[in-house]
Amino acid sequence: MTLEEAREFFAQDRYATKATGIVIDEIGDRYSKVSLQLQDHHKAAGDHVMGGVFYTIGDFSFAVATNTPDSLTVTTNGNISYYSQPKDDKLIAECICMKEGKRFCFYESTIKDGLGNLVAKISFNGAHI
Repeated sequence: MTLEEAREFFAQDRYATKATGIVIDEIGDRYSKVSLQLQDHHKAAGDHVMGGVFYTIGDFSFAVATNTPDSLTVTTNGNISYYSQPKDDKLIAECICMKEGKRFCFYESTIKDGLGNLVAKISFNGAHI
């Protein structure tokens, strides 16, 4: 799948792309890189980025790395570790395959701010459906 085909396919993910604003930057074999320009509506009451935003960008990077129009994968488990708040207004998530099986897969999404600071990591298990 090309980058443009991925963008067209995942435009149907209305929460990640339309409501949240995540953009697909790169795709590859069992790999994706996505980004999000943080805005005021991504902030919690304490004026910091809501934890769900980190999970959403990581989960979307997993979806882009594992799904095609012909082969769908669903998350069976996602374990997130938060390290820090971003130091600027951008989040970047890169998702790589740790192990791919016939029925199940294991991926890791690393989330950094636009300055390259680690803000979160998510380990994903998925099932091919």
